[in-house]
This record gives sequence, C-alpha cells and structure tokens, in this order.
Amino acid sequence: MAYVTTNPYTGEVVKTFPDATDAEVNGAIERSHRAFNEWKNVSFAQRGAILQNAANLLRQQKDEFAQLLTLEMGKLISEARAEVELSAQIFEYYVHNAEKLLAPEILPVANPEEATAKIVHEPLGVLLAIEPWNFPYYQIARIIAPQLSAGNTILLKHASNVPQSAARFERLMKEAGLPDGGFINLYAARHHIELILNDPRVQGVALTGSEGAGATVAQQAAKALKKSTLELGGADAFIVLADADIEKAAKWGVFGRHWNGGQVCVSSKRMIVVDEVYDQFVDHYIKGVAALRAGDPLDENTTLAPLSSQQAADEVKEKISLAIAHGAQALEVGPKVPKRGAFVQPTILTNVTPDNPAYHMEFFGPVSMIFRAKNEDDAVRIANDSPFGLGGSVFTRDTAHGEALASRISTGMVYINHPTRVKADLPFGGVRRSGYGRELTGLGIKEFVNHKLISVVDIDADF
Repeated sequence: MAYVTTNPYTGEVVKTFPDATDAEVNGAIERSHRAFNEWKNVSFAQRGAILQNAANLLRQQKDEFAQLLTLEMGKLISEARAEVELSAQIFEYYVHNAEKLLAPEILPVANPEEATAKIVHEPLGVLLAIEPWNFPYYQIARIIAPQLSAGNTILLKHASNVPQSAARFERLMKEAGLPDGGFINLYAARHHIELILNDPRVQGVALTGSEGAGATVAQQAAKALKKSTLELGGADAFIVLADADIEKAAKWGVFGRHWNGGQVCVSSKRMIVVDEVYDQFVDHYIKGVAALRAGDPLDENTTLAPLSSQQAADEVKEKISLAIAHGAQALEVGPKVPKRGAFVQPTILTNVTPDNPAYHMEFFGPVSMIFRAKNEDDAVRIANDSPFGLGGSVFTRDTAHGEALASRISTGMVYINHPTRVKADLPFGGVRRSGYGRELTGLGIKEFVNHKLISVVDIDADF
C-alpha cells in the first residue's frame, strides 16, 4: 500500500489505504468539473460563509485535528494545535478579503470619452493540488482557501504518509457545507498526475514539494499547456550583524532551525555570522540547542520532535556523513535522543566549504550549518551563494540598515529580527530553485484566475 499511516515515534503501522483506481480518478475529475460549473456562480458571501464554517469547526475540534497530525508525522502537539489555528485564520482571511482582492480593476485609458477598460478576475476551473507532509493542514488551507474563494474547485493529491489528515480535511469541508466535488481527496498514484493534467477539464496545478517532484510536474503541466505554481526547497540564510542582540538572535536561531523537527522549507538552515560576534553567537546557540528535549511528541514538555519517518531520519544522517567525509566538522549537541522513534541528534556543521556537496544541500532536520563571515558584504555573498531563494533573515539593531541589506538578498521573503513569519496575511514563495508563483494574500488568489479585459468602445471610434 502506498498510502500508510506510520507513527514516527513508535514505528507502528497504524492504517493503510489502497491507491485510487483510474476509474476513481476520472470520476473525481468529472465530479469536480460539475461542481465548478455551479460553484463559479456562487456569491462571495456564500463562499465565505462555508469557509467561515470550516474555520469554526477547526477551532471547535482543535484537539482531534491536532492529534492526527502528531500521529501521522510526529509534530509536537503544541505545534499541531498552532497549525490548526493557522489554517482557520487562512480561511478567515479570505472570508473577509476575497471579494475586495478580486474586485474589477479600472484601467487608465488615453481617451476615456472614446473607451473604458477594466480587468475582471474569473475562475479557471478544476485545479490539482499536490501537497507535502510537513504541514498537512496548513498546506491544504493555503491553496484551497484562496482558490475556492475565487470560484475554482480542487483535487488533492497529498503526501502518502498523511492519508488520514487528507481525508479528515475533505470531511471538514463537507461538514462546512461545501458542495460535493468542490474539494476531493484522492489517493492518487504517480501515473495519475499526468492523467489528471492531460484532462481538458483540469486547468492548473499547484505543487509544494521537492525539486525533483516540482521539475517533473512542471514539465507535465507545460506539455499539457496548463498553469503551474511551485513551492520547493529552501536553505534560508540567518544573518547576524555585529550590532545585533546576540542572545535574542541565538534564541530565535534555535527556534528557526528546530521548529517542526527542522522539517520546514523556510527554517533557518544557514547561520551566517560576522566575525566579530561569531564566537559569542555560537556559544549562545549551542546552549540553546542543548536545552532541547526529544521525546514523545504528545508530551507537552517535549521540544524536539521526531522526523516524519525513519527514512527521512536516515536521509538526514547520510547527508551529515557526506558533509563530514568532505571536510566539515560536526558537533552533536544536547542529551542523546531516544533510540525509539525517527530522531536525529541535533548537529552543528562548521567548516562547510563551497567544494563540499553539503554546502548547497537542504538539510530537512535538526542540522545547522554555521558560517563565519568577514563582514556584512561577505555575509550577503554567502547568503546568495545558494541554488535556493525562498526566505531569509537579518538580525540587527539598526532596522533601516537591515531593510537596506534585505534588498541585496536574492529570495522571495526576508525578515528583520525574526527567522520567518508564516501568517495568513503574508504572501509565500521564492525564486530560482525554490520555485515560482505565490500563495496567500492577493498574489495567491490571483494565480489561477483569468484576468479578462472588458473594454467598452464608442462605435464611431478610430481603429
């Protein structure tokens, strides 16, 4: 069975699910297309009422939703509850803002007496969402809240290790009042992706995942002449300048690198510290990492989660070994992690040179790379010396200078004095090998709409 719930803390296989059949996939496309033909005509107020119902249900059943996240991918229960709340906030953002964000835009024209022009934003149709396991609910909410608000309908192909989370979210939307076919969870096999994208009723695909998966899906979408958006990996730089509050910066660094077990595309993976405060920062950082406590993710006192699977943990350990084999120095920090569960010992890598394969890798776990920069120009150079361009941060007491420095960092997002902010009212996305397109806010809701020009012209106007 491809779709399996395996508890990452115990290693127990809890439940398995069969792949969808070709007939089930084709049936889902038809249901979603039928739903779109009705849903596109539903008012913003009616759509918003359903999204608000979903937000209310998430909050009312927060513990149930949260425990399922912890069961399937090992998320700390406190972080699981926070993800449920964030998903509710995303729904509410579009309840309050969708109509304004998609309001017709009046264009300035040279001769308004001769012609008027406006852009209207109309839904495209059925969309495919391919989502990862690290934020099972948030990733769904991030695509369906804006796209349902815009009038599209969605087919979901979620990660194979969170099948119950995917099914529970589908049931949530039904309970909220979404018409049948508006959002369908599919336990699709890989070969179904091309089948779905080649169907003329499907108009686009949004993927969050690995570079390899993104490249394959983007190629399939392009071949079918379908719109795609990709949110891929990241190796975010965490720049610490000489005037930063070092103790607070180190505290944020520990959080930024280790929340969600370090399995976040926008976690702070590369600490870049200017020379004059390097030793001070590293001392505080090591103490902070050493204070983390690995254990049962359902225990409120646990602060370091297991990774999502034993395979994921093994891959991180292999990358650490590769880095060491090519000259990096590795420091294991803190108490030994439990032998039971998909844990990785928090590790700090230094002396990672550009000729080391690890230099350009993304470590999806509790592994920190720390770089000593000669000065802030050197820090920016190191930050930009990456194939990725998702997020990043700058720590400084001079916030105006931090903003100026942010303009030199080649990423989709930069935060001053914070590692990252995943919020309902902020756009999300990157550049280069971190993908293209944006999710959330007005940028996200307009990714899959037809920006149609309507111009009223005087019949006697010149050509």
